[in-house]
Amino acid sequence: MKTYTGATLLRTLLERQGIHTIAGIPGGAILPFYDALHGSRIRHVLARHEQGAGFIAQGMARVTGHAAVCVATSGPGATNLLTAIADARLDSVPLVAITGQVPQPLIGTDAFQEVDTYGLTLPITKHNFLVRSAAELLEVVPLAFQLAESGRPGPVLIDVPKDVLNARIDVAGLPERGHRTSVAWCPDEPIEQLATLLVGCERPVLYLGGGVIGAGAAELARTLAQRLNAPVVATLMALGAMEHDDPLFMGMLGMHGGKGTNLLLQEADLVLAVGARFDDRATGKVAEFCPRAMIAHIDIDRAEIGKIKTTALGLQGDAADILRRLVAQLPDAPARPAWRRRAMDLKVKHPLHCPAPAHHPLHPLNVIRELGRQLPEDAIVTTDVGQHQMWVAQAYPFRQPRTLLTSGGLGTMGFGLPAAIGAALAAPDRRVVCVSGDGSILMNVQELATLAELQLPVAIVLFNNSNLGLVRQQQELFYGGRYEASRFAHAPDFAAVARAFGLRGVRLDREGDPLAQLAAALAERGPCLIDVPIDDQANVYPMVPPGAANLQTITAPELELATAHE
Repeated sequence: MKTYTGATLLRTLLERQGIHTIAGIPGGAILPFYDALHGSRIRHVLARHEQGAGFIAQGMARVTGHAAVCVATSGPGATNLLTAIADARLDSVPLVAITGQVPQPLIGTDAFQEVDTYGLTLPITKHNFLVRSAAELLEVVPLAFQLAESGRPGPVLIDVPKDVLNARIDVAGLPERGHRTSVAWCPDEPIEQLATLLVGCERPVLYLGGGVIGAGAAELARTLAQRLNAPVVATLMALGAMEHDDPLFMGMLGMHGGKGTNLLLQEADLVLAVGARFDDRATGKVAEFCPRAMIAHIDIDRAEIGKIKTTALGLQGDAADILRRLVAQLPDAPARPAWRRRAMDLKVKHPLHCPAPAHHPLHPLNVIRELGRQLPEDAIVTTDVGQHQMWVAQAYPFRQPRTLLTSGGLGTMGFGLPAAIGAALAAPDRRVVCVSGDGSILMNVQELATLAELQLPVAIVLFNNSNLGLVRQQQELFYGGRYEASRFAHAPDFAAVARAFGLRGVRLDREGDPLAQLAAALAERGPCLIDVPIDDQANVYPMVPPGAANLQTITAPELELATAHE
């Protein structure tokens, strides 16, 4: 028998789980746990805001595919974590959030820093626990990691009252660590049916979602596409599953996807969706999405199959297992030269983005292409949310899974910087770049202090247009140019702000050679912020109007003019 407090038991169980880095902020209710961390081999990263801590943990989890841990105290500490937890739920990120709670006798009394964390997190977690005794930790902690990583990954919350952390308990033996459990096995029959459909159709399209990357099935998806001679489209969350210049890859579909990609889906007779949830930003108006196609859907989550779009064949299970068995069953696929030619024609006629003018080096697409030239293939790119996110999705040459970390489902401004910190902690030997905007960066700008303290080699490339760019763009296109609350009348000197936090701060000079300046800034090690002034009227195209069908893609005016003259 060994005697623990609830706090030392919690720490021991995390150590046993293999957790070596956590992010959080202490406070009264969680302080016994922080006391137990003293002398522990667990490294604690002190964030400057609990939301930042949640996204630092997300960065670690998204890079590794394993559950990461964030910690907060009760009340405002817990509520500050909510956005990061909800974000993890929508993007299927394995996360274990640990929050302190007021002592159990005070629960329900409106005590200092008391909120119903359990109730608040019910709709945004995969599972949550309110721990009633130190003994419960022996079951709850390993189970939390098992649940976070098994099946469709997601966030799990453990809410621990202060009296539980202080309680003493004699423990005879510690439990096994929580392990990812296998999901329901997909029978052979539907896989055989799918193989028959794929060989027999004339115009197949492979539609990849983030679940392909989550399952470690990117290479199998590439093999399947080659065997089928089928064009491939991807959601934002699946970028990196296919190499950007693969002849079969049509790029991103949906609101800011290629017009040719969206047109191709209109003509497909079979669409195989793998790990995709048919989000509205991908499908546009659902009734008009893939109107001629039979839909087959592979997903680990049974609830997603047929939820948005009626499927002819649904296969629940691990995408890697199903694709491996599917590829093994496929005979030699027909060459489909006419369909391949049609896909290539659409890709050439309707490029994903207009060529950026050579005389305008600070055009966002030129900046992103220069990033692609300067960074190694395994570099990790995080983004915030806005125009810059879509420019990165369109123009950065992703070649590997888990190299794009972005907030896809919740669309959280402020994600990029702390996620980059987490990525650098999880992959210290890889380059990490955060692409942000002057609106997004201010949402979690305090984490510059965390970055400076850690001295991680993270570069922040900040597109600065003195606007909430995507809001301004929608006001221009859909609200008659009535620009309400989208322009910043006053903007800080971001390079000076970075220097004040202890980072290198650089502002690119429009009059010099800004791309050479960018390359020079990236060549130096250590954290830095690179302020990139861009045109405040720049729009990201293509764009499908919200709620419209993908066929109603708006392209850049210069592209429309060029197409009209062909």
